[in-house]
Amino acid sequence: MGLKGKVALVTGSTSGIGLAIARALAAEGADIVMNGFGDADRIASLRAEIAGACGVQVAYAGADVSRPDQVGAMVREAAPDILVNNAGIQFVASIAAFPDEQWDRIIAINLSAAFHAMKAAIPGMQARGWGRIINTVSTHGLVASANKAGYVAAKHGLMGLTKVAAIELANSGVTCNAICPGWVLTPLVQQQLDDRAAKEGRKLAEITHAMLSEKQPMAQFTRPESIGAVAVFLCSEAAATITGAPISVDGGWVAQ
Repeated sequence: MGLKGKVALVTGSTSGIGLAIARALAAEGADIVMNGFGDADRIASLRAEIAGACGVQVAYAGADVSRPDQVGAMVREAAPDILVNNAGIQFVASIAAFPDEQWDRIIAINLSAAFHAMKAAIPGMQARGWGRIINTVSTHGLVASANKAGYVAAKHGLMGLTKVAAIELANSGVTCNAICPGWVLTPLVQQQLDDRAAKEGRKLAEITHAMLSEKQPMAQFTRPESIGAVAVFLCSEAAATITGAPISVDGGWVAQ
């Protein structure tokens, strides 16, 4: 229970990577504030499950992270020792065809929300002399792919924001790092694989290998639980001098 007494706020934690990070931090003793969209009964069930399994408090904040006022209010109320900016959305189109409203929405949720959350969280962390900021950046914060202008631009910006915070907070006891996952096998990705296999009449293993090998030398998905374990490490004493770092968990994607 290395994080007992700490409060962790994880945005976008009602499913996928964010949920795995919340579970991992709770398993180390941190009280959790979940955030994200989803069915109210399911969220209540997840809260009860995590609290019961880990012996911690699990709250839920329904802030819309595309709204700066709601982000700031949520963070100030939670007063987190650990802030994980994980919420994100995607939209795929060429630059020439990219809808303006989708660009604005991606920048708001994937980049600006993290800025507003960090701005609200940092003073409390500095006052306590300890804090961990972890940004889920993705490989697309380090390299690009076609037809993902909004996502790539936002994630590159988030990587830059991570580095600025690391420099500013270097001697305050607060670190700021980025986890950069490649392909992660979330329920949403699994559903996409299943649908594509059914639509094309091909074996699931064939579809999976084709998707992975397009980008990753290692034809293997990362499990969400592995991302959670990296987040726990970044909160540990062993990582006290790791700051401003992109931690790639990507099967060799950016090594090419």
